Amino acid sequence: MTVLGAVFRPQLPPERLRDLARVADDAGLDELWLWEDCFLESGIASASAALAWTERLRVGVGLLPVPLRNVALTAMEAATLHRLFPGRALLGVGHGVQDWMAQTGTRVESPLTLLREHLVALRALLAGERVTTDGRYVTLRDVALDWPPSNSPTPPAVFAGATGPRTMRLTGEAADGTILTGGTSPAQVRRARQLIAEGRESAGRTGSHPVVVYLHTATGPDAAARLRAELDSLGEGTDVWGPDGPHGVAGSAGDIAGVVRDLAEAGADTVVLQPTADEPDPEGFVRFTAAEVRPLVPRAEHTPE
Repeated sequence: MTVLGAVFRPQLPPERLRDLARVADDAGLDELWLWEDCFLESGIASASAALAWTERLRVGVGLLPVPLRNVALTAMEAATLHRLFPGRALLGVGHGVQDWMAQTGTRVESPLTLLREHLVALRALLAGERVTTDGRYVTLRDVALDWPPSNSPTPPAVFAGATGPRTMRLTGEAADGTILTGGTSPAQVRRARQLIAEGRESAGRTGSHPVVVYLHTATGPDAAARLRAELDSLGEGTDVWGPDGPHGVAGSAGDIAGVVRDLAEAGADTVVLQPTADEPDPEGFVRFTAAEVRPLVPRAEHTPE
C-alpha cells in the first residue's frame, strides 16, 4: 500500500504556496513535500505556513541541510511543528549540496560524520532526552527541549536523504526513514533497501523503516519533451529508461501510476511526484495527482507520527 505525494518546487515564489497547499488539501492529496534548496525558500517557514493553511494535508520537508543548522535549532523547530500540527509534519535532513555548503562557508570535511552526529543528537532530543555530546561537529552541553513532541507515545520519525551506499547504510543505522532522490529506478530502490537493512542490522534496529522516493513526472501534450529536458539539465541524460528501469515518467495517469506501483513493489512506501521545473500548471499537477493518479494506486493506511 502506497502513500502518494507531490512536490511544491521552490522555483515557484513563496506566495504561490498558499493556493497550491489549499488545492492539495481540498483535492485529498496524501502529502505535499517541500525543499530547502539554496538559496530559494526556507523549509521550516514554508512547512509551518502550509500546515496552518490546511486541515488534513501532511507536509514533508525533504530535506534540511545539516551543515546550515545547529542540531538544537533543528530539534526546536521540529518539536514546535509536531506540537502545533500533530501527525502532519514530516521532516528529513541530509548532507545538502556540497557546492552550496561551500558558498555558505559551512562545508565540512566529512559530511557523513556530521550527518551521523546530527541524527543521533536530533533523535535523542526529540525523544525528550537530555543530551551532552562532544563530537567532531556536534557539541551539546546538557541540552533538553522544554517542549518536546507530545502527540504520540513514540518520538516523531526523523528521515534522512541518501544517494550513495555509505549514506544509505547510515540512514538505516541512525534515521527512522530514508528519502531517495528523483531519478531513482525500481532496481535502485531494491538496492537501497538492502543497504538500509545492512545499516539497521549493524545497529540492532528492528521495526519499520519507511522509504520515500521522488519520481520525475510530467503530463500533458508536451510531457515527454519537458521530462527529457529536465533529466538532461540534471546530467541524467535524455533517456528516461536506464538499464535498470525508468528514471522518470511522462504520460497519462495510467502511465504514471504504473511506475508508482513498480517503485512500491521495489520497496517504496511513499512515492512523491516531482514536476518539472517548467511545469506550466502546478495547481493542476496537484489536482491531477490526487484525482487521477491516486485512484490507480493502492492506498496506504497512514500511522500518525
